[in-house]
Amino acid sequence: MAESIQENWQKGLSGADVQFENWEKQYSYEEKRLKSLIDGEGYGNWEKQNCYWEIEHGLVPSLEAEEKEKRGKTSEISLEDRREKLAAQGRCIDGSYLTPYCRCDKKSCRFDTTLEDYPPEYLPIWLAYCHQYRQSHCFDIDDFINGRIGPLNPSQNFNGRVELLMELANHSIKDYNEKECNVFKYKVMKIEKVNCCEATCTYWMTVKVSNLTLGSIETFQIHAVLIQVFGLALFVLGFFPVKPALSGFSGVESFYPPGADSAEFQNTTNLSDSQLKYLYQELSLVPPLFDRLILMVIDGLPAEFVLGKDGEPPPKSFQEAMPYTQSLLSKGRAIGYHAKAAPPTVTMPRLKAMVSGAVGGFLDVAFNFNTQALLDDNIIVQFLKVGWKLVMHGDETWLKLFPGMFSRHDGVSSFFVKDTVQVDQNVSRHLVDELSHADWSLLTLHYLGLDHVGHLGGRNSVLMAPKLREMDEVIKMIDLNSLPTNNNDQGRTLLLVVSDHGMTENGNHGGSSFEETDSLALFIGPTNFGSTSGTPNKANQVDLASTLALLFGVPIPKNNVGMLMPETFKSLTVDQQLRLLELNSWQLLRLLEAQLPGLVCENFSCDNFRDDGSERTRGYSSLEETFCCLYMKAADLHRSWKSGEEKRSASGDNCHSILMAYHNFLRTASEWLSHRATDKPVGRLIFGVAAMLVSCLILLSLLFLLGKQVFSEQNQQFSSANNDLSWWHLDEVFILVVIVIVVISMGSSSLVEEEQYIWHFMTSSLYLLSLRKVMQHIVTRTERNTSATLGPKTNNYIQICSIFVILISGRFLRGWHQGGVNWTNLPDISKWLEHAGSAYIKLFQLVSVIILINISLVSLMWSRRSKKNFMTVVSLMHLFPGWLVLHYITKYQDVAFSTGSYDATLMAQVIYVVLGFCSTTIVVAVPWCIPFQNRTLSVPEVQRKAWGLCFRDSAYVIGLSYVYYWSLLQLLLQQPVNSMPVLFLFLQVLASIWFSSGSNQHRRQWVEVAALYYMGMAGHFGLGNTNTLATIDVAGAFIGVLNHSTILSGVLMFIITYASPMLYLLSMVMYNSVKDTSSFIISEKGNIGSLLKRTLGFPCLVPLGLNSILLIAYTIVLLLMRNHLFVWSVFSPKFLYVCATTVCVCVGVSIVASTMIYISLVSTYREKLHTHTD
Repeated sequence: MAESIQENWQKGLSGADVQFENWEKQYSYEEKRLKSLIDGEGYGNWEKQNCYWEIEHGLVPSLEAEEKEKRGKTSEISLEDRREKLAAQGRCIDGSYLTPYCRCDKKSCRFDTTLEDYPPEYLPIWLAYCHQYRQSHCFDIDDFINGRIGPLNPSQNFNGRVELLMELANHSIKDYNEKECNVFKYKVMKIEKVNCCEATCTYWMTVKVSNLTLGSIETFQIHAVLIQVFGLALFVLGFFPVKPALSGFSGVESFYPPGADSAEFQNTTNLSDSQLKYLYQELSLVPPLFDRLILMVIDGLPAEFVLGKDGEPPPKSFQEAMPYTQSLLSKGRAIGYHAKAAPPTVTMPRLKAMVSGAVGGFLDVAFNFNTQALLDDNIIVQFLKVGWKLVMHGDETWLKLFPGMFSRHDGVSSFFVKDTVQVDQNVSRHLVDELSHADWSLLTLHYLGLDHVGHLGGRNSVLMAPKLREMDEVIKMIDLNSLPTNNNDQGRTLLLVVSDHGMTENGNHGGSSFEETDSLALFIGPTNFGSTSGTPNKANQVDLASTLALLFGVPIPKNNVGMLMPETFKSLTVDQQLRLLELNSWQLLRLLEAQLPGLVCENFSCDNFRDDGSERTRGYSSLEETFCCLYMKAADLHRSWKSGEEKRSASGDNCHSILMAYHNFLRTASEWLSHRATDKPVGRLIFGVAAMLVSCLILLSLLFLLGKQVFSEQNQQFSSANNDLSWWHLDEVFILVVIVIVVISMGSSSLVEEEQYIWHFMTSSLYLLSLRKVMQHIVTRTERNTSATLGPKTNNYIQICSIFVILISGRFLRGWHQGGVNWTNLPDISKWLEHAGSAYIKLFQLVSVIILINISLVSLMWSRRSKKNFMTVVSLMHLFPGWLVLHYITKYQDVAFSTGSYDATLMAQVIYVVLGFCSTTIVVAVPWCIPFQNRTLSVPEVQRKAWGLCFRDSAYVIGLSYVYYWSLLQLLLQQPVNSMPVLFLFLQVLASIWFSSGSNQHRRQWVEVAALYYMGMAGHFGLGNTNTLATIDVAGAFIGVLNHSTILSGVLMFIITYASPMLYLLSMVMYNSVKDTSSFIISEKGNIGSLLKRTLGFPCLVPLGLNSILLIAYTIVLLLMRNHLFVWSVFSPKFLYVCATTVCVCVGVSIVASTMIYISLVSTYREKLHTHTD
């Protein structure tokens, strides 16, 4: 960035030697006249003497001239008229001055000696000056006290003075930098021109400088963002580590108590699969209940669809959709469980929990999109070790978790949610053949269609009942072909129907609500396998691993934290049930010993132990003592039972006490292990927080420095207009209050869940304060009887109308979705539309697109300075993609997610390409095609103003295109019911721009940018988003995706989720175009660097600063809440959203900055071209 600073110096010369004795600022002519009036002694004679000089040079007419003028007989012309007359004739005024029309080069410039006799530094200074001088109509020639100021003539012995002039320039700029009031510091780059007044030996120099501070701001801003990203990565990796797991796989040691001598263990290295299987059965002392397992996973099936809820049967429509399954439950052939899943409720971590019995890390929600092989101990590996042959059909996640373990498989993508039919047919087509084969021991069937139905239409989708009926038919087919007698050669077969998670009313999942964690575990066996009571049982999803291991006689996985499901072992004798409970207790005790190094039960005395059902610690001094005493009580009772002392006189009470003792230990250990927070590296967490804190302080410091400079200039600019920008106003204080309230609310789990209410209320309140401020401005002007021109009055009316548009649109957004967690059951507009039917929703979609297109075309007409033909092309580039989206909604909306929707997918891809091409073309071409105005005039102020108008017009057209194309993209990707909210967001953006265009003198820019940021957050929740992972719209991420791509679908999912914040960030380009910078552009400092400082400073620093405050605040809150009950269900999902918001802000700011810099560079280059051509 360069800036022209004009300074003068007074010097003394002695002979040929240059002596710099003293320097001071040279007062202007007006300043000296003022001093002469104040101080008569010092300037009285000076004034009298210079009156003759003024008369002589025609500045002040003499008495005789005045008399001639009164008589109208004067024929004399002024110096300026004479200068213009000579210039029109192509002649110079005298030998030492140039005319505007002389062409300065080595041949035409009049030198007393050749240019080669002067230093090389002089030539570019002289020619640059001559060029500027010619373009300015002799603007730099002036009559001054004691002489005339003109260009430094080569005849004045310039040789040898270059170093002196550079020294003087550096000295002056250094003095400027040392002044405390000057926030921005400069460095001299070169001397552009030198004017000289020989009578006073005074130099007037114009130097080109670089803004060191602005360069530092850009550098510090980039470094601050990088530090923030680095600190955030450290904290995330430290706070969400992959939970530690015991290495290796369980073996024969599982059948011995902890601490047993390993020498007693039989060597299994040389044993075959069948020998190992028989060894396990011999050591377990309990024969396996089943020989083969059919694991049927119905993705996303809530347990209440089959078992009901709160003691009530499932809805009638669901009962009628699954009649065969209901009959199995009523006949006692099935045992049903509400198997509670741990968050995050997404497929991959839930499958890992079912087969390994371990609770995965929270970041598994991210790994769900890029599944890696499961290396921990699990039931699949245990089955493989005893010679089982594994077959899998369905979700390809199984193939990624267990690569190379399935002898036959047919995997399908789990993320292609618009497929609800073919994805299940690909599984069922293998069913008849697999049921007829006897070569497999584990058949895994993972059906995805029901989950996809939920994503597309929610629980109440018209496709839900048919899909349940299809699943019921699959269960019936398996049962009739494999299970009834279990006397065939294939062995005893168990059908286990499970679901990985549930779903919300909208069909999404990922959070911790009951609807999402209510998964199903349905064991279907032979006759009398279950109970006819019909009462559903409750368990944890992790209990499946230990239950399956004990049912089939293999070791329990090492990292299992679950306990067996006792109802599935009712057919066993009491001895066998106690043996299985003992094996489960040994496994959990080993895991406890690994987690608690001080757990050595021999060191504790539990003689006074009482199982009174009190708190888990039961008054003991440590957690280790509690676990040991619970285990030792169960073990002692069991040992006494086995010794025969109680066996002969056993009663039901004695058996029950042993079972309860084991269950108490297992339940207590399982709960603690499941909820135990992993050890976090404190050093890494502190360093990450410190890095983010440093980044936040840097960004806020830069914002403060920028504000101090800009506000100082504004106060000087509007000082004569009763400007009060130096005072804090209510809306400015309120901006800070909002941040404080949001930060405080982060410490409450309820307020985190219902954060949308804060943003809606605060945004509406902020614009009500703005309305109050505008009204006060009108009233103040009226009371002062100020005769306002038409322009200010119109601006006030536009601002009032804009505020009402913002408030009305915000109210609709507030009532469109009942977001959050606790009040989603309340009625809202979206629910009303869904009940009204798809026809009404489509009508709203079509109306939204049509209104959006028309508003964008009308808004383009405001760029009146653009060429008509050019704006016609831009209008067509707005109209065509809008028509494509309208056509897509009309023809393909209903079939977008159905089978055979290739045409819809192709149409969506065409829309993507057209939107990308049009937006790129407009960004690249508009700055080159917007015409310069008044290009025939060469006055520098007019040229700079024309350059500034070109800059503003380009930013307006590009910014409007950004906002319009982004809104069209959202109308394509968002749920159909969100079409009107997208339109309301678009209206809010335009209304905000209209409001900002008329608030130059009574509202600070950072307040306007912060208001846009706040509206972006309110709009984020207005589209139905919350701080739970369940509201992420997965379905829209597959519009236009023919084959599943994790990266592409992830990008689309991010675009859908952060539609509103990114929309308001992109609107910053359009916002810059309506801010009045004309007075700044035509000033001496109106160069590209200073303009970018004005236009990019606040739009970039304010979002980054606000986001950094929220990021560091919530990071600290999460650190403090690391042991909170809701740390994984409430605070951790919110933190993931905060991290994603940080990415959104960085991306949006980068786009805005890149666009504005490109526009500035092109405008500057074109201005230079026009200057040279003129």
